[in-house]
Amino acid sequence: MLLTISTTSATEARPATDLGWLLRKNPANVQAFEQSFGTAWVFYPEATAARCTAALLLEVDPVRLAKTYGRSGDASLQQYVNDRPYAASSLMAVALGKVFSTARSGVSESRPELAAALLPLEIELPAVPCKGGPDLVAALFAPLGWDVQAEAVPLPGFAHDSRHVRVRLRGEARLSDALSQLYVLLPVLDDAKHYWVDIGEVDKLVRSGGDWLASHPERNLITQRYLAHRRSYERAALTRLAEAEGAAPERETPLDEEPVEGDASPTNSAGAERTQPLHRRRIAAVLDAVRRSGATSVIDLGCGSGKLLAPLLEERQVTRVTGVDVSSRALAQAERNLRLDRMPERLAAKLELRQGSVVYRDKRFGGHDAAVLMEVIEHLDAGRLPAMERVVFGEARPRTVIVTTPNAEYNAQYGLDDHQMRHADHRFEWDRPHFNAWAEATAAQYGYRVRIEGVGDADPEAGAPTQMGVFDRV
Repeated sequence: MLLTISTTSATEARPATDLGWLLRKNPANVQAFEQSFGTAWVFYPEATAARCTAALLLEVDPVRLAKTYGRSGDASLQQYVNDRPYAASSLMAVALGKVFSTARSGVSESRPELAAALLPLEIELPAVPCKGGPDLVAALFAPLGWDVQAEAVPLPGFAHDSRHVRVRLRGEARLSDALSQLYVLLPVLDDAKHYWVDIGEVDKLVRSGGDWLASHPERNLITQRYLAHRRSYERAALTRLAEAEGAAPERETPLDEEPVEGDASPTNSAGAERTQPLHRRRIAAVLDAVRRSGATSVIDLGCGSGKLLAPLLEERQVTRVTGVDVSSRALAQAERNLRLDRMPERLAAKLELRQGSVVYRDKRFGGHDAAVLMEVIEHLDAGRLPAMERVVFGEARPRTVIVTTPNAEYNAQYGLDDHQMRHADHRFEWDRPHFNAWAEATAAQYGYRVRIEGVGDADPEAGAPTQMGVFDRV
């Protein structure tokens, strides 16, 4: 599948090749970016001072896609033979979000005037799956200021057209706005996503929607489709959008399971710090606890795709990092995300990845100053918690153990009902008294003392969205 973005320039002061600077991709190079479902390529079919075109070509591996995101027990060929490798769906949105994450954030310290400038842009997508046809494309993009050309792709030999649409957008816009609009609206046109939709999608929608979504005439349709028709999530998103439109303070929505795609880049200002996604603030809180502990060796139990491993490796005081996960697929994803094959030798020498489970004894877990279980315990059946406690606190016995988990009391702030949890794979979510009781009992049993902290903006009644326990061995 293919996406092209073109711009022109009639002045020497701002050549069209500045597009490459904004995208952070050199027009002279062809670059490849590995995704969990294939490879994204960025290249420039044309790059002159007068006109520049950047192309994002997504090469989808149907077998890898089916293995990673396919439905369990589905033996049909539909998992392998479909339009996903050819039509710009949520797969393209994910790749765009990762490959152009810096450009999408709209932040530039060296050339802020360029990032904020309105550019003459032309965006083309040869095939987009669209439930609603060309009229829906116009209804979504025209209110955003685009001149829209959309036509149904014919089906040779049939009396009717396909459900795919050829799209061309022309207009003046900030590049970051254009990318964010594509990021949100491509899966909306398709009315489908290839990955599980959880509460974190609300945060992505509100952040990526920026100023344009709150006042969009099709706001309800966009919200409904983007959030996979999950009504509680829709209510939460619409509430936040209404607050944004009325300039009310925006509540934070957590990313308890960070989605496949990346998110906005961190910023340096104190005000922007408060609007960082919860998963980034959680990582920052864990890193701060590691620093305060003085640990030089850290084991991340349940490391997943390696979101905590990367910043741990950059910590100067930490000389050894071990990532452990029960899923070999997650470890393979961590290798790709960390770019282990191209990692500087000084960092690679610190890192070790191991497959293992926190509920089974493992001698490799020992010998670390600190152990982290970040958003892990809620994925265990409650009956398996004592086994985890014995393995981590009783057998491995690091000087410091850091545990984070969702605060169930905060769920109502996102429009979730009492019985709903933030992710389908969570076995439980505790309120603050329950977590405190568990933490105190575990600390007393295994010879630790514990302090409880909140992560994220606290509600006066519900507390913070994430609760963190820092256990120090007595």
